[in-house]
Amino acid sequence: MARAEILITNGLIVDGSGAAPFTGDIAIADGRIVAVGAFEGDAARVIDAAGKAVAPGFIDIHTHYDPQLCWDRLATPSLEHGCTTVVIGNCSLSVAPIRDKAAARKLVSMFRVIEDIGDATFEAGVPWSWESFPDYLDFIRDGLGINVGALVGHSVLRLYVMGEAAQERVATDEEIGEMVRLLKQAMDAGAIGLSTSYVDIDENMKPVPSRFADMREKLALARAMAETGRGVMQTVPFFLDPVKQLACIDELAEISRQTGVMCTLAPIVYSPMGSLWQDSLDRLTAVREAGANVYGQSMPRPFDLNMRLSENSFLLLSMPSWAKALKMGLTDRLAYFSDPATQEILIEEMSAGAIMAAFGKLRVGRVTHPDNKPYEGRALHEVANELGVPMPRAMIDIALRDGLEAEFQLVGAIHGDENFVARILDHPACLVGASDAGAHIAQFCGAGDTCYMLSRHVRERGDMTLERAVFRMTKEVADAWGIEGRGLLKPGMAADVVVFDPATIDRGEEVFVHDVPGNANRYIRHPSGIEAVIVNGALAVDRGVYTDARAGAVV
Repeated sequence: MARAEILITNGLIVDGSGAAPFTGDIAIADGRIVAVGAFEGDAARVIDAAGKAVAPGFIDIHTHYDPQLCWDRLATPSLEHGCTTVVIGNCSLSVAPIRDKAAARKLVSMFRVIEDIGDATFEAGVPWSWESFPDYLDFIRDGLGINVGALVGHSVLRLYVMGEAAQERVATDEEIGEMVRLLKQAMDAGAIGLSTSYVDIDENMKPVPSRFADMREKLALARAMAETGRGVMQTVPFFLDPVKQLACIDELAEISRQTGVMCTLAPIVYSPMGSLWQDSLDRLTAVREAGANVYGQSMPRPFDLNMRLSENSFLLLSMPSWAKALKMGLTDRLAYFSDPATQEILIEEMSAGAIMAAFGKLRVGRVTHPDNKPYEGRALHEVANELGVPMPRAMIDIALRDGLEAEFQLVGAIHGDENFVARILDHPACLVGASDAGAHIAQFCGAGDTCYMLSRHVRERGDMTLERAVFRMTKEVADAWGIEGRGLLKPGMAADVVVFDPATIDRGEEVFVHDVPGNANRYIRHPSGIEAVIVNGALAVDRGVYTDARAGAVV
């Protein structure tokens, strides 16, 4: 009689192919699926999935867990949301290759500005004990509990090869040759591709190194990936200018046509202020019909943000007097916001800024001071009107009473109309991604998009069927990204499996926690309705509780 290590019985099998679900069993042994539908044998562990759905583990193609994996090999909380594979190194930033800790300072500064991961967190949590990209992959493999697809950051690659010149000029043929060598070395060691950026800036408001690359450099790097038989090029377009974003799609299409590499840009975001989201989808459709392999990426959730004056916030970066405070420690920041003369400058600057249009949607979130409690959950502009003060004044006063820890929530301003978001999510030229999990952690929790897709867009709104949604988060992205052997419940495939209740699955409320190295904070979510998460045949999350299993791999 055959024996499985794990047998999942009586589940509604949503196999990832997009086909209609069916009831049956899943048997797992030696990290692989050995039977789907029926299994004649016994098992060391049986999971009764009656009334539950059984699907391939979800794949999140846009995260920034590169630093976090140094102290948290589970990439929490993504794993408990059913994500068995995460792609790191997006937006031109990875944590390798790096020459030494001195050279790392520049990279840390870029992570701070672009991804909101602070210097103190890097100092306390990232050992910089590697130089090459293969060395970093070897470092995180030890004790890895989730599968990781690792992109090489183009900006980091340029810095390693060119030093300060990476932000001054195009590369020479010799420098491009060295970048090609290093990228091939990384691909041979398990990297999944290259990430670049057309829009990001560093701590000095200067374009990041990847933005100085010319077409011959990008083509050389794409060809280098193609020669290894795999590879993806990910980028952030210049979304501040619609003409430049569409030009970016055209350039990616040319790279794809000339090299055969799949290219992807993120995010495609709905805004009522213009038609860029639709124009981008139309352009992606056109270039794909012309033979280019280019995808957009979008997320299922509205891009809601939390703002605390005690933390970083990119909502404040456009206002110099407010941005100045973000460089201060908490004690100095409290003194800064408490100074009457400074307050007048801050109020005038915000009141005159374009940001006030978005800030009209701010509401008061969680607060602690008794005098602030009556405002909790209310629109900030209503509170300000009630108090007879400008909205920035109300914000500062509420924040100071809570030691700057008061939470202000921007809800529904970005990617907020679900009718349009549903159209983006179901578009064949757009992949489900762009969660940004692991980045901007003091402003939002990117993990949870998988559960939100299933709770909101499937169960509550009916925007797509269960099998369609699972396909979009599993097999479709695995095929597009060349993640072989995953994304499908089929004998011989890797046993990455999630068992969930379609009637109760939900991403959970955001919780602000103090568990980040360097005395830092983050938002997390604990989902409901996830029964089990299995990674390479090992039960990693059992009814919401992490196990000791560490079966993750670099994919």
